[in-house]
Amino acid sequence: MSRDDQPDLLSDLSDLDFVRHLLADLHDDLPGKVGRFRMLTDLGGQMGRSGTMIFGGHAAYHAWVEARSSFVHGNYVATILLCQGLVEHLLAAYLHAGLLVDDIPDRIQFADTLRRCREREVVSDEDVTDLRRMMALRNPLSHFRHVDDGSNLDRRSIDESRSADDLLRHDAIFSIGLAVRMLSRPAFRLG
Repeated sequence: MSRDDQPDLLSDLSDLDFVRHLLADLHDDLPGKVGRFRMLTDLGGQMGRSGTMIFGGHAAYHAWVEARSSFVHGNYVATILLCQGLVEHLLAAYLHAGLLVDDIPDRIQFADTLRRCREREVVSDEDVTDLRRMMALRNPLSHFRHVDDGSNLDRRSIDESRSADDLLRHDAIFSIGLAVRMLSRPAFRLG
């Protein structure tokens, strides 16, 4: 029995139908995607001519690659979540790498990572403030918050009289910019 003899059990869409959907998705918001790509390119200049060292192995590397792609495609929640994950891996792995004589626990809390990195001047006071802000943006996206909680996205939208989409876009721009800023810190910058 060939594939043509057996109908698809999960979908009545043909391969050509799927291609049409993918092309429409590629076409939708094309000017926005180009603008976000340009923004990433401009931000990437902060990393210097030789680039950056991404501590944290495959998890950190893929978080960075997927955060960029998510940002370009307008997947703002994913961008925020991935940037937070990237920074957590980057900073903790840097401490763990032994470049700074430090014995860190197997499962270090982000607040402890920030404290240790600040003590060793890997990050500045401004960085710590902004990293805590990003963590505060990520937490209500990762963990349920009642609508009465000020960090709940719907509550923020009401309180700030802005659409949730606009808030997420703004938060994603902040998060991707902060991720680039961390990758551009002297501890990670090459050359």
